[in-house]
Amino acid sequence: MTVVQENKSHESVQESLQHVQALLHKQQIVESLVHKQEMPKHDLVQSLVHKQHLAELQKLLDTLHPADVAYILEALPLDQRLLVWDLVKAERDGEILLEASDAVRESLIKSMDSEELLAAAETLDTDEIADLAPDLPRDVIEELLQTLDAQNRARLQSAMSYEEDTVGGLMDYDMVSVREDVTLEVALLYLRHLGELPNQTDKLFVVDSQDHLKGVLPLKRMLTLDPGTIIRDVMVEDVVVFHPQDEGRTAAQAFERYDLVTAPVVDGNSRLIGRLAIDVVMDYVREESEAEKLGLAGLREEEDLFASVWKSVQNRWAWLAVNLITALIASRVIGLFEGSIQKLVALAALMPIVAGIGGNSGNQTTTMIVRALALGQLRASGMRKLLRKELGVAGLNGLLWGSVMGVIAYLLYKNIYLGLVITGAMTLNLMLAAVMGVLIPLAMMKLGRDPAVGSSVMITAITDSGGFFIFLGLATLFLL
Repeated sequence: MTVVQENKSHESVQESLQHVQALLHKQQIVESLVHKQEMPKHDLVQSLVHKQHLAELQKLLDTLHPADVAYILEALPLDQRLLVWDLVKAERDGEILLEASDAVRESLIKSMDSEELLAAAETLDTDEIADLAPDLPRDVIEELLQTLDAQNRARLQSAMSYEEDTVGGLMDYDMVSVREDVTLEVALLYLRHLGELPNQTDKLFVVDSQDHLKGVLPLKRMLTLDPGTIIRDVMVEDVVVFHPQDEGRTAAQAFERYDLVTAPVVDGNSRLIGRLAIDVVMDYVREESEAEKLGLAGLREEEDLFASVWKSVQNRWAWLAVNLITALIASRVIGLFEGSIQKLVALAALMPIVAGIGGNSGNQTTTMIVRALALGQLRASGMRKLLRKELGVAGLNGLLWGSVMGVIAYLLYKNIYLGLVITGAMTLNLMLAAVMGVLIPLAMMKLGRDPAVGSSVMITAITDSGGFFIFLGLATLFLL
C-alpha cells in the first residue's frame, strides 16, 4: 500500500467516525426534543425517530471493514459504543472483536451473553478462536469445544496451550501442502479443486507421506515450469522453519531479514503443523511496539480511552507510586544541602539543569539498549565494550555541554569556580546516566521483567537524585 493510499484509507476511517458521531449526536438531540413535546401517540413517534436514525447508522456500519468498525468503537464513550455494537450484524461480531484492542474487547464481551459469544466464535477459524479465547468465559470455551469436530478441537486445544507471544500462539492452520512425488500438473489440479487459497499464500509446503516437511514450492515456479515436472526436482529445500515454542519476536526478525510472506511451522519430528503469515506477524510487531511505548511511560497495559476512573487508576498507580518515592528521595538529597543553597542561591537555579540533562542522556542510552535486547543484538561478551563506549560518549558530551553551561554560569554569576563545578557535575552525572542506562534494562531482563517497562522512570529517578547530590556536593566542597 502506498503512502497516498494509506492517507486516503485513514481519511476514510476518520470520515466514517465523524459520520457515526454526527448520527449519534443528531439522534440524541431529536429524541430529546421529541421527549419534551406533548403530542398524540408520543411513544410511537419517539420509537419511529429512534429507529430511523439507527437504521441509517446500521446501514453505514454494514459497509465498513471490521477493523474500521473496531476503530470507531474504540473512539466512542461506553454508552454510545454499546449502542453501536448492538447494531452490528451478529455474523460480524467475531471479526470485529478480533480487531478491537484488548481493553475495548473486554467491554464488548461483558455486554454479550453466552449464546452471542458462542455464535461469534463459531464464525472464526481455529487460530482466531484461540486469539479470542483468553477473553471468553470458561463456560463458553467448554461449549465451543463440544461443537467442534475432533480435528479442530485438537487444533484449538493445541493453540490455546501456547503463550500469546510464541510462534505457536501466532500460527494458523489454514495452509496448503502437496506431496513431493507428484507433478506440478497434479498440484495445479489440486489447487483448482480447492477453489480458493488461504490469504498471503506465496508458496506451497512440500511434505512426504508422513507429513514431514521436505521443502517449499513457490507459486511462480508452479506457474512457469513444465507441468510434467516432479515437485521434488523443483522445490526449494533451504527453508526458514519455525517451531511452536519459538519467540514471536525472533520470528518477526526473521520475516524482516529474509523478506518472508509465509513460513512453515513444524513440530519436534519435523512434521508440518501450521504456518506463520506476514499479516499476523505485522499485527504482533504493532502490538509489541505499542506495549513498549506504554511500558516506557509506566503503563501496564493498553487503556480504554473511555474506561472508568477506577480502571484507569488501577492501570496507572504503580509507577506513579514509584515516582513519588523517588521524588521524595531526591527532595531529601536537596535537604542535605539546605545550608549550601542558602549561602549560594545560584545553586537552586542551576541544579535542575544538571539533573535534567542527565535524565535525557540516560533515556537515550536506555532506548538503545532496549532496542538491542529486542533485536537479540546484545550478548554478554560485548557488555564491557558497550559500557566503555557509553562512558566515553557520556564523558565527551559532559565535557562539551558542561563547558558550555560553565561559561553561561560564569557570565550570569561572575564566579569561575561555579562554572567549573557545574561542568564537573554535568560530566559526572552524564556518566552515571550512561552506566544506569545500560545496567537497568539488563537487570530487569535478568529478573524476568520487560526491560522497556518503567526503565525511563528509574533512570530519571537516579539521575535526578544523583545529579543533585553530585552538583550540591561539589559546590559544598569547593565553593563554600
